[in-house]
Amino acid sequence: MNQLISISARTGEMSSLDFLNQIVNPSRIAAGESEVRPSDFHARVTDEVDEVLNYDNFVVGKTGHKTHYTMLTMEQMTLVGMRESKAVRRQVLEKLKVLGRQQVPQTYAAALLEAGRLAMELEQSHAQLAIAAPKAEFVDRYVESTGNLGFRQVAKLLKVKETDLRDFLIGNKVMYRLAGVMTPYADHIDAGRFVVKAGMAEHGDSSHAYSQAKFTPKGVEWLAGELAKHEAKKLMEVM
Repeated sequence: MNQLISISARTGEMSSLDFLNQIVNPSRIAAGESEVRPSDFHARVTDEVDEVLNYDNFVVGKTGHKTHYTMLTMEQMTLVGMRESKAVRRQVLEKLKVLGRQQVPQTYAAALLEAGRLAMELEQSHAQLAIAAPKAEFVDRYVESTGNLGFRQVAKLLKVKETDLRDFLIGNKVMYRLAGVMTPYADHIDAGRFVVKAGMAEHGDSSHAYSQAKFTPKGVEWLAGELAKHEAKKLMEVM
């Protein structure tokens, strides 16, 4: 039987609602436990992931009620799944393992197709990043019109996978993880590339303190140039 599990083949992400409705709750029912309501589940997700998550997306039910959700990586879903009881946890992790295998080519032909797709994406990425620096003025105007941008928004703007961007920022001492949250180094804040906002986030009856860093227009322009130089250096190394 084909499972209708909505996971992105490109990023390996799944919406928190799909994770709850198609993996967690079915596993709880099979183990004789009660289902978890979306509001309660999202409070668990927020507490476990320990990052500022974007809950702007939502689905509208038959009664017109809006249920918000966020996108979760395989690593984040695994962390959330570990909070379940032993019986539920085993089923959740097994389903995630199967799901993960589905993202890996199972035949030689499929591997060749995937390699070709990745090569094409890489070539397109090289071209896009190569023109990022000359287009700094465009990036600056774009960000100025929309305000400071979050991590995911910058990744989309510069056409870079979030995982690759995160590795680049950490590897080049631009940002680091503080309690699971991506945080810029002080010298980059002082250089005007980031602004850091602190506050309280509320989800239902619970709340928690958070610190959120956003890229300034100057930071996005600088990052576009650094990524372009990084990709150019990689190309030179393989030539």
